[in-house]
Amino acid sequence: MPIRRIKGLDSLYDEVADYDLVIVPDAPFASALNRRLDRPHFGSFAITPRRLAAGRREQAEDRLAFLEVIDRTDHDWRAVAYAIGNALQCWEHQGSLDAILEYEGYSDETTREVVDVMRTLPTTSKRLAQTVIDDERSIAVVGYDQLTNLERSILPETFDRVELFTEEEFEQPQFHVFDSATDIVAALLDTVTDQNAERVAVVLDGGSRYSSLVESALEAADVPFYGGPGFIEDPHHRAFIRLLRIGFRGTETTVGECRPILAETGSDVPIDDNQKRLDTVERPGLEWLREFRRSVEEQTFSEALGTYARKADVELARFDEELRTLGIAEKPVTGGGVDRLSYYLQTYEVPVDRDNEGVLLADAKSSAHVDRPVVFHLGMGREWTHSAPQRPWVDTEAQFERYIGNFQRLLQSGDRQYYLVQDTAGGEPVTPCLYFGDLIDEEFERFGDLDSVHHRRRPRSTSVGFDRESLDVESETVETISQSSLNSYVNSPRDYFFGKLLDAPDQERFVEGNLFHDFAEFYVSHPDVVANTDIDELIDAMLEEAKPFFSSADETLRRRKYRIGLELITEYLDDHGPESDAFLTGTSGWGENFFAAYFDEAVDSPLTERWFEDHALGLKGKIDLVNAPDRLLDYKSGGKKRTSQIVKRAAIDPPADTPNFQAALYLTYYRAVQPNEQLEFTFFHFLEPMDDVIAGEADLDDALTTVTYYPFTFDEYVGSRDAYETLLDGYNDCRETFTELGHSAYSDSMRQLSFPETTDRNELRASEFAEEFTAAVDSGTSDDVDAEKGADQAIRELNGVRKRSFFREDLDAFESFVDERLEELNDRRAGEERFPVDGLAGEPNYRRVDNRDLLLAGESGD
Repeated sequence: MPIRRIKGLDSLYDEVADYDLVIVPDAPFASALNRRLDRPHFGSFAITPRRLAAGRREQAEDRLAFLEVIDRTDHDWRAVAYAIGNALQCWEHQGSLDAILEYEGYSDETTREVVDVMRTLPTTSKRLAQTVIDDERSIAVVGYDQLTNLERSILPETFDRVELFTEEEFEQPQFHVFDSATDIVAALLDTVTDQNAERVAVVLDGGSRYSSLVESALEAADVPFYGGPGFIEDPHHRAFIRLLRIGFRGTETTVGECRPILAETGSDVPIDDNQKRLDTVERPGLEWLREFRRSVEEQTFSEALGTYARKADVELARFDEELRTLGIAEKPVTGGGVDRLSYYLQTYEVPVDRDNEGVLLADAKSSAHVDRPVVFHLGMGREWTHSAPQRPWVDTEAQFERYIGNFQRLLQSGDRQYYLVQDTAGGEPVTPCLYFGDLIDEEFERFGDLDSVHHRRRPRSTSVGFDRESLDVESETVETISQSSLNSYVNSPRDYFFGKLLDAPDQERFVEGNLFHDFAEFYVSHPDVVANTDIDELIDAMLEEAKPFFSSADETLRRRKYRIGLELITEYLDDHGPESDAFLTGTSGWGENFFAAYFDEAVDSPLTERWFEDHALGLKGKIDLVNAPDRLLDYKSGGKKRTSQIVKRAAIDPPADTPNFQAALYLTYYRAVQPNEQLEFTFFHFLEPMDDVIAGEADLDDALTTVTYYPFTFDEYVGSRDAYETLLDGYNDCRETFTELGHSAYSDSMRQLSFPETTDRNELRASEFAEEFTAAVDSGTSDDVDAEKGADQAIRELNGVRKRSFFREDLDAFESFVDERLEELNDRRAGEERFPVDGLAGEPNYRRVDNRDLLLAGESGD
């Protein structure tokens, strides 16, 4: 069915002006008609059934019923809230409070007691059920179908129905399609000012990202608004609830979990401490929190609120009043009590005093009419669709008709309507509100399929707010990039951007990893100092340094972990450490070293923690150990990766799901230091053999993964003596076949062929190369060997080498890749485009994202 045109308020008023009483489905609609009243009128003119029955503004009867029931009974608060919700909904749809007791499965003891209590309460529903309008007056009912059975029960036998809709079709405005939610809010702020705020309404989903974005933007622009955040959205109210929860979280509570409390109380604690346990961080701004936790169960809820209010220097009289209304103000704070209080505040809307001035923010699922000249509808996605009530007492078809009727009215609110939407988010189409599917005849999947206009991002010089081009400052150019930054940037440029803007807290894995790295660096310079020190002394020092991040219950396991890590690092460096540093120039050292400070000894070996920054290549980094002129080593405390995994994660076309360019980046730099040399980069996963060490079966080689770089192309490699020797060490048929064929014949064959670029085994086997190579091998060997199988195994073996190694063309391509990324990065830093959420491979791997809370769900951010 098409969108039916709603009658204009002026024409509708003309139609009902002569009636004594006009019943309408919602309060804003009644107010709009009453403002058009042009004659003296005694009593109500346009009014909702509930307002008429109550004789006053409607109150949240579910909350009032809840407060009364918990005062009279000892039932669980959640069970009470559930029963009240069912009873009121059933009452609304069936017209009787006792109707809920007729439904098996819903008529339990709690529900029966709830019904008994609600019979005694002066609720609006009770007044509605007991009221019938005097039919001596002339009565018009506008939008009868939008009324529920309980609301209809107030009507007399005689009344006139007035339709809300005409027979005409509403020609809806175009959808204005934007690239992101932030662009939509920016467009809104281009129109709304403090001078015209009283004429504007914004309809949005109250639980969506639009709500917080709009509220923040209006507040920042000093534009008044109302209808937005409720009681529990008050930052101090939320912080107090978090403070109560912190009181029962035990010794594992981190400083980061307290951060919202610290922000509201003005406590300045560095972000470095975020992941440290609260009990271990000695800072003035945290002492009151520790004291609160120690004494929380000795305080009443009112006393705890007073503690917070004094620390935050605010008055929280309204919260204290609500605690007294709940009957818990003078009760001791308990974990269960905090859970109940939190549930109550999340379930019920606590009344707040508002200044009803400025932009009206209306929730899309609780509004049907917005009486403002200009109405912006934001988002309009599937979140605007109501969830159908799944209860046996609900006539779902009639309820759907109410929903879709209200939706049509909402679309037409205001003299001018603007629909501001996104076509895609997170690379996926935004599904329009499902009601559109019943109202629009044409087929569509997204807003762009409908009558729409796309608004591309405006130049920054015309955007609202901070004007980058008004400042005569050029953005600083990034000339080099590290492997960690490159990994982050390729995964998600937006996450990389936030990582550069924001300080990152110290983390347990980094602190422990740094301790092991520092030990390895120190040991290369001072093996004698370590040899003359009891290892338990070193472990104690490490445990003390990492103490803020772990529980004392974990100390035994960590002590074992530290011992094994130190012993394996020592064993490796004793057996495979560098013999000389004569091939390197000296360095001035890099950063601080925990063990150097502990022993008061300098670490100045050019072999360890060697910093490099090459502007020609655009690369920078820190090599853990230069083991030899052609061998680099990196210490890893995490799990071991196969060589093929390391190479695969360095892919650039397309990048891997978990990009990691460390090996490629370091080898690219080091081949410039040692040109035309075969190089090795070894990852030493020194904790990998931990289980074997405990079992007495450790093999240090199991902790090593080595990637080789060949200073020639793969095509040059496949015909070389090295490649031939690799085949002789391979599978049985491969070894027998190529032993008989000989190196000369093998090399001649390879010079005439070109190995395919694909690494897919099935594609290789089906290639023309495989066919010609097999024929050449077969013609050069006797029937005593299985040449076909041997050739197949040879192709697999050579392909395996390619998948486990870097060749000249691989690192050449990586150099170009880095150049492209740096150029792209600097363009974005200069403001030519935004940093997108999606990386080169599409949607980022969110397990590798550090600033997840700052990446809006469903926003690609092109």
